[in-house]
This record gives sequence, C-alpha cells and structure tokens, in this order.
Amino acid sequence: MESTTRSQSEQYSGKVTPVGNSKGIRIDAAFFKAHPEFSGDVRATVLANGQVLLSANNPVSRRLKKEEIDPVMLGFLSFLEKQMAEHPDLIEPVDRDQLARIGKLVEGVETDDATH
Repeated sequence: MESTTRSQSEQYSGKVTPVGNSKGIRIDAAFFKAHPEFSGDVRATVLANGQVLLSANNPVSRRLKKEEIDPVMLGFLSFLEKQMAEHPDLIEPVDRDQLARIGKLVEGVETDDATH
C-alpha cells in the first residue's frame, strides 16, 4: 500500500480484509504515523455512494503554534461541525457544476502556498 500527498489533502491506500467473522480496513502504516489520533475508536459516516468520513472518537490533540491559529476559521469550522452533526441529511456530495462556480468565485485570488 502506498501513500500519496496531494496539494491540500492526503490520500492513503487501503484494503478490505477478513477479520474473524467480520471485515476490517487495512490502511498504510504511514497514515497512523501521520495521524496518531486514529489509534483508538473511530466512527465511519457514509457521505455518499463510495465515500466515507472517518472520525476519531478520542482524538489526540497536538498543540497548534500561535501563527497557525485563525480565530475566524476556527469559529466557522465549529459552526460547520455543529450543523453537520445536527443536520447530516443536508450534506450533499459536490458536483462539477458547483466546483466550476467555486472556481469562478476564487479566480485571481492569490494564496501563499507555504502556509497551506
């Protein structure tokens, strides 16, 4: 199994395998090294056909550096997390048209890739 890193997301390979009378998902060890918060209980939430959100039930927090903290973004993410937990039925997969609209909205916006 091979891990690959993309611009703003990480992807790890895995495989479904028998575990006793059940099944389990094997994921490359690099995933667990990079994300120790997944060393305990996890929850899998089906988002769409073929897509799952894997959440750590007891995440191990790492301390953020002062320059990494953005209070506006943290507030927005807290709001988003609450809305997703309270209304999972409103979560929809993104489609190509929506991505095109987003692309037009951010066209010409400059970013500092070193901080992302």
